[in-house]
Amino acid sequence: MKTISHSLYGSIYQRVFLSPLGLDKENSSVLWILLLFAAMLSGGMYYFDGNVALVTGILYLTFVLLLSLFRIDYSFYLFIFTVLLFEQYAIPGFPSITRDVAFFSNLKEISYVPFFEAGMISPFEIHIIFITLALFLHISIRKDFELKPISVWGAFLLFFVCLFLAFMNGMRTGGDFMVALWEVRALFYLCLMYLIVPQILDTKKQITLLFWVIIIGITIKALQGVVRFVDLGFTTGGFAVLTNHEDPVFMVTLFVLLIGFLLYNTGQKQKLLLLISLLFLFVGFYVAQRRASYASFMVSLTTLLFILPALKRNQLLKYLLPVLAILLIYGFAFWNNNSTAGRPVQMIKSGFVVPDKETNFEDYSSNLYRDYESYNLAQTVVNHTVLGTGFGKKYDQPIPLVNIRFTLRDYIPHNQIYWVLVKMGTVGFFAFWFFLNCFAAKGTQVFTRLNDPYLKVITLVIIIAVINQMVVSFYDLQLTYYRSMIYLGCLMGLLPIIERIDKEQKSQEVSGKGRSYE
Repeated sequence: MKTISHSLYGSIYQRVFLSPLGLDKENSSVLWILLLFAAMLSGGMYYFDGNVALVTGILYLTFVLLLSLFRIDYSFYLFIFTVLLFEQYAIPGFPSITRDVAFFSNLKEISYVPFFEAGMISPFEIHIIFITLALFLHISIRKDFELKPISVWGAFLLFFVCLFLAFMNGMRTGGDFMVALWEVRALFYLCLMYLIVPQILDTKKQITLLFWVIIIGITIKALQGVVRFVDLGFTTGGFAVLTNHEDPVFMVTLFVLLIGFLLYNTGQKQKLLLLISLLFLFVGFYVAQRRASYASFMVSLTTLLFILPALKRNQLLKYLLPVLAILLIYGFAFWNNNSTAGRPVQMIKSGFVVPDKETNFEDYSSNLYRDYESYNLAQTVVNHTVLGTGFGKKYDQPIPLVNIRFTLRDYIPHNQIYWVLVKMGTVGFFAFWFFLNCFAAKGTQVFTRLNDPYLKVITLVIIIAVINQMVVSFYDLQLTYYRSMIYLGCLMGLLPIIERIDKEQKSQEVSGKGRSYE
């Protein structure tokens, strides 16, 4: 009787509740999740007096928690997409939903969240915590889970230890704890991504999905800049920037990705999307108006020529030389032209020639500020040569600097390569460059060994991304930007996965040949 009753109940449950939703007993948990979210939505709207933004945020974070527990790789894709999509800092003159969400702001600073003093954590950090906790849970309960190695782990460990010691040195000598946290958070996220990405992703398909997310996320940011450019009548409207400072840096990696796809004739669907989006990406790159990204793009292309094998290098030069000739003609024609069309030339020119105070006061004053700032940093290094000032300490200012719209001006300078030297001293500076150089050398070594053309292109992007980021960081605030360091750490974390996949592919080829021979 109980069996018949249970069977009847199961049949009614299937027909009434599951079938209309396209579900069956295997995935019936989806129904309960939907009911949970419905209850949270109605209860949240009642409890928080119809605060739609807050309730939506709570539902989103609940979804992230469940996704992290059941599909940690999908949760990671979502995390990278949101990091690329949302802004850490507002763009003056352009309010947008991608900033108003306040994804990178502490909870106590978000307008739609009720204030509470302990809210010293941001939505993106909550997402990172969920992913990390889910990863630890997988490690502890899955018997078949193996911790994967990371690339150049010795050099990485040396850098991480020096970073921690520089933080402690700042605290020991009277540094401001909250400022020190602001300074090291982004570099910590770089290290965290470097450690966890090899544990989350494992296959070529997962890497491909990740790059779909990256391509779409960065293209959306380019389109935002394009829309603003069009709305201003195809001018920059006198605004300093139309996108975030990090966005053109990300776009450079997509340009390199497309070049790689074209040279190695791979990634056909992603290549097609990039070709369709290329005009928008170039316009987005232009309206970002970041001189540092122009410098990094040129250095990235030069580095690309050195890394590529001779045949591919010659193939690339066939396309680059005509483009270079056109750019030289364009540069000559607009060398002394300050119009919208000539703005890229003026930005490049200001890196080689002192800008004219009368016709290009913005670049002139920017260069002068950076010169004073660099002098101050050099004097600080003289006074704190070996161990640096530590984080949370102001750098010396024998030349007083004018006030700029940046609250941490006295702690974080534009030139963040010098900033590493100031904060971590020569010991930490050595560890920083030792890690990055070891990684670039390892990446180049892996690149030359790879047979898979798609993975070869991805490895090329990873190597160039490191160089691209360092060049930009020499001119502009970058090493303290969360988005920049998370993105770079994500890419760097892919290298050991690619190396592992390559070994498996070659092992399968050898096994296949052996069986064929037998």
